[in-house]
Amino acid sequence: MGLIIRILISAVAVYVASLFIPGISVTGGAGTYLVVAIVLGFLNAFIKPILTILTIPITILTLGLFLLVLNVLMVYLTSSLVPAFHVSGFIAALLFSIVVSVVTALLDSIV
Repeated sequence: MGLIIRILISAVAVYVASLFIPGISVTGGAGTYLVVAIVLGFLNAFIKPILTILTIPITILTLGLFLLVLNVLMVYLTSSLVPAFHVSGFIAALLFSIVVSVVTALLDSIV
């Protein structure tokens, strides 16, 4: 049950981010937001840790700022895997990852 709630919270966060950030478009209904949330969660759970380990030297040199680039890469990868989700640029993907993180944290604290 907890996993379903986390997926729903992530889907709401994706919806909120797509409303406020120009350059992010999600075509389709609520199912598309759920698919984006599931794919993004899967990539963050399995692919991002591998990339984080591989880029430790760059992350140390940039004092952790390279992790933002990894977040953007996860958003781009999600965009390439989900045809109904489109990201138009680096700044849009960066803002998307930040807004999704903040909204998810807020909703997690409420629930």
